[in-house]
Amino acid sequence: MTITKESAARDLTLPSGRSVRYYDGGPADGLPVVLLHGSGPGATGWSNFSGNIGQIAAAGFHVIAPDMPGWGDSSAAITKEMDHDVDLVEILDALGIEKAALVGNSMGAHTAVRFATLHPERITHLVTMGASLGKSFPKSLFGPADGPSEGLKVLVKAYRDPSPENMKALVEIMTFDKARFATPELTKARSDAASARPDHLKNYVEGLVDGAPIPFTVDRSKIPSIDVPALVIHGRDDRVLHFETSLWLTTHIPNSRLVLLNRCGHWAMIEHADEFNRLVVDFLSNN
Repeated sequence: MTITKESAARDLTLPSGRSVRYYDGGPADGLPVVLLHGSGPGATGWSNFSGNIGQIAAAGFHVIAPDMPGWGDSSAAITKEMDHDVDLVEILDALGIEKAALVGNSMGAHTAVRFATLHPERITHLVTMGASLGKSFPKSLFGPADGPSEGLKVLVKAYRDPSPENMKALVEIMTFDKARFATPELTKARSDAASARPDHLKNYVEGLVDGAPIPFTVDRSKIPSIDVPALVIHGRDDRVLHFETSLWLTTHIPNSRLVLLNRCGHWAMIEHADEFNRLVVDFLSNN
C-alpha cells in the first residue's frame, strides 16, 4: 500500500489545547496500531516510520503515527510539563480508540512501556525497539558507567546545532550501515526539519536539566505486571542504548519474546524495514 506524507497527514487539538500532527493509514475498522517515534532533532512520526506505515496498514491494521508534543509539527512543550502518557491518552480519546497496540522506538518505547503499566485496559500488544527506560533502568553492566552513551552525546550536540554536519554524525551513529543511510539527502532533510522548529530545539536543550526527553519515568517495579503480548526488538550494534535494556525487559515481562538483530543500530524499523514489518504484522496477527 502506497501512502504519501501529504495524504496521510491529519491534525487534531487535544483537551490540553495542544495541537498534534499525526499520520493515518489503513482501514478504520482495523486493529489500531500506534507508532511512537523516538527523540532527536528532526524526529517525527513520518521520519521514523515512513517505511513501515504502508506495509503494516496493507495487512489490515489501522496505523496512527503521531508527532508527539515537543516534536515535528505538533505543539511545543517544555520538558518539565511534558508527559507523553497523558498526551497519548488524549490522542486515543480524541480518535475514539478504546484499545490499541503500541509500537515504540527509543523514547517512544519508554512511552509504550509506561502506558502499559498505567493503562493495561487500553493496550492490546506491546512492541519496543531500541528501548529506553530512562533513569529507571538499573545501573548498566555494558554501557557507560556514568554519563550518557556516545550516541546520546552526538544527539545532544545535534540539538544544540542541527547543522548538516552534526545531523550526518547523528544518522551515522544511529545506524550500522552508514554508507547506505547517512546520505546527503537524508541528513539535509533532517537538518531542515529540525531547524524549522527552533522552539523544539530550545525546549529540549533547556530541558536537559529536567531529564529531557523523559521527565516522567516508568515505575520499574510495575513492569512484571504487564500481561499483554510483548515483542522486544533491538539492534546488536546499537550505540545509543545498549541491548541490555531489552534483555532486562524480556526477563521481566512474562509474555515476551526478544529479537536481536545483527548489523543493526538504533533504528531497526529503518535499517531492517522489511523484516521489522514482517515481525510486527506476524506478531499482531497471531498473538
